[in-house]
Amino acid sequence: MGPLKADLLKKELSIFTFSDLLEHFPNRHVDKTSISAITDIHAGTDFIQTAGIIDNIVILGEKRSKRLVAQLRDRTGTIELCWFQGIHWIEKNIHAGKLYLVFGKVAFFNGKAQITHPEIEPWVAETAEGKNFLEPVYPTTEKLKAKGLNGKQIGKLTMALIEMISPKDIPENLPNHILENLILLSRWEAYCFIHFPKNQLEYDKALYRLKFEEFFVAQVKLGLTRLRRHKHSKGAIFEKVGEYFNTFYTKYLPFELTGAQKRVLKEIRTDTGRGIQMNRLLQGDVGSGKTIVALLTMLLAADNGYQSCLMAPTEILATQHFLGLSELLKDMPVNIRLLTGNTKTAARREILSQLAEGSLHMVTGTHALIEDPVVFKNLGLSIIDEQHRFGVAQRAKLWAKAAIHPHVLVMTATPIPRTLAMTAYGDLDYSVMDELPPGRKPITTVHRNEMYRVKVMDFIRSEIDHGRQAYIIFPLIEESEKLDYENLMDGYEHVKAFFPEPKYWISMVHGRQPADIKETNMKRFVKGDTQIMVSTTVIEVGVNVPNASIMVIENAEKFGLSQLHQLRGRVGRGSDKSYCILLTGTKLNNDARERIKTMCSTNDGFKIAEKDLELRGPGDIEGTRQSGALNFKLANIISDKEILEKAKKEAEMLLSKDEELSSAENLILKNYLLHKKGKTVWSKIS
Repeated sequence: MGPLKADLLKKELSIFTFSDLLEHFPNRHVDKTSISAITDIHAGTDFIQTAGIIDNIVILGEKRSKRLVAQLRDRTGTIELCWFQGIHWIEKNIHAGKLYLVFGKVAFFNGKAQITHPEIEPWVAETAEGKNFLEPVYPTTEKLKAKGLNGKQIGKLTMALIEMISPKDIPENLPNHILENLILLSRWEAYCFIHFPKNQLEYDKALYRLKFEEFFVAQVKLGLTRLRRHKHSKGAIFEKVGEYFNTFYTKYLPFELTGAQKRVLKEIRTDTGRGIQMNRLLQGDVGSGKTIVALLTMLLAADNGYQSCLMAPTEILATQHFLGLSELLKDMPVNIRLLTGNTKTAARREILSQLAEGSLHMVTGTHALIEDPVVFKNLGLSIIDEQHRFGVAQRAKLWAKAAIHPHVLVMTATPIPRTLAMTAYGDLDYSVMDELPPGRKPITTVHRNEMYRVKVMDFIRSEIDHGRQAYIIFPLIEESEKLDYENLMDGYEHVKAFFPEPKYWISMVHGRQPADIKETNMKRFVKGDTQIMVSTTVIEVGVNVPNASIMVIENAEKFGLSQLHQLRGRVGRGSDKSYCILLTGTKLNNDARERIKTMCSTNDGFKIAEKDLELRGPGDIEGTRQSGALNFKLANIISDKEILEKAKKEAEMLLSKDEELSSAENLILKNYLLHKKGKTVWSKIS
């Protein structure tokens, strides 16, 4: 291959080496003998392979709407083909009156079937007769096609490469017992058959082997990281359950703990008692009782002579934690204080002094806790709420405040699907709280479109007349901050028209407000001085108003599923029946309809998180800490859940028997990992 084409391959497809070419997998295989008639296309048709004569090639439209349109005709009918990119290349290379094989996704435009950007190539019917073969179709780009490197040419290059190499060039990296137990192809066979299988069975076996390998290697790497942390990171030993814990548990615990809370406490108790730093992710749905678990862990630290801190991302959330914990501890001899950016100088001086001398057992706060003047006498436990709001450097500052790194409990109210937790968070120990405390009523969620607005407002009015409060949330679309602000202000004026002062009072909160005004407006709503809170998504996490029983989400179709669920969690915190109303326009696309339907059918955050992952795909999940853990070429954590479970189980069994990978059989895996380690994994650098 000449230098120009080689450069283009590097730029367009990041193919630098033979290995890169070998791992540029076909996205499908075409059975040239399987041709559908155009009349077979119906409303449920997804992809189709058909053949026919091209005619009526025309270029339509101007600038952005410019497109090339052609007609494909077989004996049974016609279908329109359409290209918006690479128009001139298509025009030069496709000729009217010739026979072509076409593959693509069918869509319907004004009731007519159409294939946009189909894969297309000249077709000679007799070459396929009597044969049953699968031809690979490789991903390529318009620029590569223009230089003669279409999917077919890439296939020829790959075939030439496979003919030049032998099994020793693709050494095995999985231990023999795994290959035998799971009846897997060798690595060499898998690479040959993933590109050029003789039949579907060969391809399926190759695909399974390579997906399993991707998951298995990732799980072994995460397992080794966790084992090294357990072995080398020392932690304070909480050896006894003492007076603070026992007194609170027997006398002041406001309700019976759920089974999930007891299980998590047991896991924390084990972690903190063995002299190794705890690094635990506690994920639980909104209202699952994470705060009580956090408090009991802090009392355990106090029983063993250690101080605790609880860090929250906003002042209102830190204050809320402080007030909630103070109320629970009001009859206990426990010293707890609040430290934020707004703490007055005299109080700040007193708190810093008490922390340094050790008379302060617990402190809740914001980023103020990580500032240099804050010195702990004996910090043994750090609890971080909504950890994705804090950067790595901020968290590291907290660790540095103790000679032995404090135990870390990271809490999140965003349920993480199990498959994502196994990959993106696999180096942390994680606990799941999947039960709600008794007495919490499920929230009724309904979908209403714009035509029902007046009825929705009437319903809010009747709830307010019964002494309740309501949230009305507007989306941040982020295309333009100015536009978002104008939408919110318009919305605010509309709400005021329905709820005029002085009978009703409204708080408004948005990102453009100065912090002090935002805090004041939130506090007025928390105290009940205002009945309605009109807001953007800034209230998504952490506002606790038990009296608020209605959540109206405007333009709900513009929100992601997990965000809708987080917002809904702001209501249903008191004893009253609560409602979430999803207001949308009248036209919804399929994804938006699916999201709304999911929200109305379940309150289970874990089911919602699974659906969110399914709809958005693993590459688009917010807050995943190690994108490298999700960079699989073939495997998919959603559709290949069973393979992932099997790979995790095999990796755990292997590491439980040989955590150093030193046995003769595991050396091939160890050497492979060392070889891969030579490559920089950017996602690990923080």
